[in-house]
Amino acid sequence: MKEKLRKFNERVENDPKLKKAVDSIRPKRTFWGVAGIVAFFFLPELITFIWQPELIDWAHHHAITEPLAMQRMLYNQLEKMFADGVSWVNIGIGVLLLVWVWRAK
Repeated sequence: MKEKLRKFNERVENDPKLKKAVDSIRPKRTFWGVAGIVAFFFLPELITFIWQPELIDWAHHHAITEPLAMQRMLYNQLEKMFADGVSWVNIGIGVLLLVWVWRAK
């Protein structure tokens, strides 16, 4: 099993198409690359952390006053999401992406 994994790892490391694909999806180490990561992964969590009670009240108000059942369900889900607080998964992914960008060649 270890031999099979080692051979697979060697093929992956030496595959120029895979390296090109990875380089094409990596955010660039520019202001806009870093700003995009911060805006997409950290800013929503900061907003949730700062205004969590107001966001929960807003979602709850809409969940009980919305005439359409589908919209009520969506506002209920939104209320639960805000009540759960900050998503450490999002923050972790953001940190990993920033490390990946910073260590880019």
